[in-house]
Amino acid sequence: MPHPVLLTGASGFIGRTLHASLVAAGLEVRCLTRSPEEARRRWPDRNWVGGDIGDPASLSRAMAGCGAAYYLVHGMGTARPDWADEELRWAEDFADVAGAAGLERIVYLGGVAPRGPPSAHLRARLMTGEALRSGPVRCLELRAGMIIGAGSASWTIVRDLAARLPAMVLPAWLAHRSEPVALDDVVAALAAAGRVELEESTWWDLPGPEALSGTDILLRIAAVMGRRPLLVRIPLVTPRLSSHWIRLVTRADHVLARELVEGLTSDLVGTRPGFWRSAGLAAPRPLEVAARLALAAEAGSIPASGRLAEAVAGWLTRRAGTNRP
Repeated sequence: MPHPVLLTGASGFIGRTLHASLVAAGLEVRCLTRSPEEARRRWPDRNWVGGDIGDPASLSRAMAGCGAAYYLVHGMGTARPDWADEELRWAEDFADVAGAAGLERIVYLGGVAPRGPPSAHLRARLMTGEALRSGPVRCLELRAGMIIGAGSASWTIVRDLAARLPAMVLPAWLAHRSEPVALDDVVAALAAAGRVELEESTWWDLPGPEALSGTDILLRIAAVMGRRPLLVRIPLVTPRLSSHWIRLVTRADHVLARELVEGLTSDLVGTRPGFWRSAGLAAPRPLEVAARLALAAEAGSIPASGRLAEAVAGWLTRRAGTNRP
């Protein structure tokens, strides 16, 4: 029987989905949470252990007897001014505690390195990965860009814009390219990361099958929903200004949306994409397939006000004709 696996971020949208894959692989999974009683009420069939990513003593107790750990936490949404420094300290402490506990592997889900200067969000992701890979335990860092799946902040933003705006402005930053990847493919890669041969710490990118501009992504997701919005180019709109109208239109948390949009000032295209093949995984799903899966997964969860806004937008969008950007 393999040693237990510690799953941090177990109540997040990645951790919730990954748990099922790890259990299906025959692993005993310990789910770390600061609120075990609340988590047990929501997911009574999971093994919850109390602990805080910022408390090394509680991490040591949670890791006792484990063979590996998944690091799926991020401090961006806290809105504290020092969240990036705090996140780096978490990673350094986590790596040290994992070494003292005798863990053999850490798997970390980070972000793609941008072609230009990174935003605070992306810099924190990259520094966290470096801290974990520099620790005493071998670490496999997987870097994903936009994840297409229910619960993803990036997906929520682009999905709601496509669904709720019969016309939209196109700031210059939407010309930058990224490689959107399906949630199910990211989860499959994370599950595989726990069992592939790992002689030393390393990292891989997890790109989707195409490098697309933000405009292309919006149009193709809108098309999946049977819409073609009217697009107007306004190059002077900055990412920070855009975050305010994103806040008005979408369900995404404003702090998260601001940080994510500010990370779109250069291409987010991977430079080491071979993990799918090296891990024996299928090629990642096309954008349209990923979008349909995400739409089906969140069907029925959209508030009534949102459904009304989308119905009105859909009626207006059909009357926008076939105007091209």
